[in-house]
Amino acid sequence: MGFSDHVREIERVGQGSNTGRDAVVVQSWRRCLETYQLDPAKAREAVIVSETRLREHRQQAEDLVHIARSGLERLYRQVAEQNYVLLLSDREGVTVEFLGDPSFDNNLRKAGLYLGSEWSEPRAGTCAVGACIATGEALTIHQTDHFDITHTPLSCTAAPIYDTHGALTAVLDISLLSSPILKASQNMARHLVSSTVRRIELANLMANSRHDLVLRFAGAPEFLDVDPEAAIAVDGAGRITGMTHGGARLLATSRGLDWRRPDLLIGQPVADFFEAGLSELASLTRASLPQDRRIAVRDGTFLYAHAIEPQQRVAGLPPARLRRADPAIDRLGGKDAAIDGLRRKIARLAPVRLPILLQGQTGTGKEYLARIIHETSGLSGRFVAVNCAAIPEQLIESELFGYTPGAFTGALARGRKGLVEEAQGGTLFLDEIGDMPFAAQSRLLRVLAEGEVLPVGGSAPRKVDFRVVSASHRPLVEMVAAGTFREDLYYRLNAAVLSLPPLSQRDDLPWLVDRLLEKHAPSGRPLRLSDAARRLILAYRWPGNIRELDNVIAFAAALCEAGLIEVADLPDQMVGPTSPHGDVGDAADLRAMLAACKGNVSEAARRLGIDRTTMHRRLRRFGIDRPH
Repeated sequence: MGFSDHVREIERVGQGSNTGRDAVVVQSWRRCLETYQLDPAKAREAVIVSETRLREHRQQAEDLVHIARSGLERLYRQVAEQNYVLLLSDREGVTVEFLGDPSFDNNLRKAGLYLGSEWSEPRAGTCAVGACIATGEALTIHQTDHFDITHTPLSCTAAPIYDTHGALTAVLDISLLSSPILKASQNMARHLVSSTVRRIELANLMANSRHDLVLRFAGAPEFLDVDPEAAIAVDGAGRITGMTHGGARLLATSRGLDWRRPDLLIGQPVADFFEAGLSELASLTRASLPQDRRIAVRDGTFLYAHAIEPQQRVAGLPPARLRRADPAIDRLGGKDAAIDGLRRKIARLAPVRLPILLQGQTGTGKEYLARIIHETSGLSGRFVAVNCAAIPEQLIESELFGYTPGAFTGALARGRKGLVEEAQGGTLFLDEIGDMPFAAQSRLLRVLAEGEVLPVGGSAPRKVDFRVVSASHRPLVEMVAAGTFREDLYYRLNAAVLSLPPLSQRDDLPWLVDRLLEKHAPSGRPLRLSDAARRLILAYRWPGNIRELDNVIAFAAALCEAGLIEVADLPDQMVGPTSPHGDVGDAADLRAMLAACKGNVSEAARRLGIDRTTMHRRLRRFGIDRPH
């Protein structure tokens, strides 16, 4: 299409004619004519902002660029052989990051495919970056779709990047200086850009939601742990604190809302959007198979979910509200044989700086136990908790080991001290160590072996001295055998192994319940359970362990009146017809069954559908003596 033909087509569109262009192009052309008063007959050279202005834009975008770096480089490796260049532009359309073949620098700079180029619609006319900012949608502006004749050789595909509160914060674009005639040739480019943006937004959400529960969603279980389509962050009160763009669309669709109104989503209770409460959502961890993590959305659809626990939280029972005067080791639990055994081991192991590996199901209180080990050790340094599953893979090395000033594009000018150095003289707790990437495992092994840490981008190692405690709900021995966890690191971490029993196997549930009632009691008032509510709590099998129990007490405390928790104040999953009580309702049930079986515990357990050990544990919980 010649220059004059292109100008005439734009003018016809401005007069209301339909020339067959995509709607997004037609709308952009009209904005250029009517809103920005641009002249299609006047060619515009590409605009490259000044060094000073570029520096300002890059400083404002440095956190995003840092987080996006791994995704950008991966995308560029995928498309570089097809002669694409990659641009990351901020919300004003200024290119703050650029990846391209340096042998084409002159041509790329002339075309505006360069660092510092400005691609806003008012400045450049219809273009992928500008139209993406205007519409908030992924799109392709191919050759003569461009408003300005100087850009018509280009084919550009862009997708928006949203921040965790639903605001458009940047645009990722890949462009060709020349391309095939057919616009459909760019469909794969659009898919690749959108996939990269999805990963960048997820990494950003994870980095900004370390103290919140993060929920990832996929339409099929096979993609849940590999490439989730959406994610949201939820605080301890069950309110939404952040989301990816996919998460915003999911939430909005579930209630018939507009995703462009993030104020209708952020801060709202998560239960408004799903047929599940906070405790149920929090239990959807890797402890269960992906196909078992199916949840219902309020609009009647179903998704699969993966819950990632907060990186730094007190799992189980925070020490601040539990008998502060007691020795730390006494806060571990009540009267229980397994807990008594843990107390004896901790008393001997804590002062000795051996690495300790904690094993146990999700929610059993591994971080709480690690804090008790730290308090009992006598170490003067800090307790630094790191959830290895919650840090994006591309950030874990810089988070753990820190980085030097200017270590990479987007790094803070002053550099950053890593979490390993933060634990100097204290305890480094590595939660979910089984989820640490293999490359980071190698770096950690060197730190433990040599007592030195080398920041990313650094040349001089720094001496470090700390005690390491690690934890995992995954079978690390099997991971070593499968080659997914380093054998030499495993033996560095497990000088001592302590196992936490699941709550269903602990005899001190009444003690734990009473401590949590103290923890969640309103200021100046006791919090109590009705007899019926206590029976229900003691009979429930607690698949989510102490974390689920803590959430249930917190939930009930918020609902109850006058400090008395009734059955009606407990979550639905505990009192509904599918409640997993293990077929045992209360003490009367047990006494009646024992009487019917003439005191034969084995027979009573068989009739109730539970094993003999569980039967004895229930009898102890309710204080029932076996009749003679």
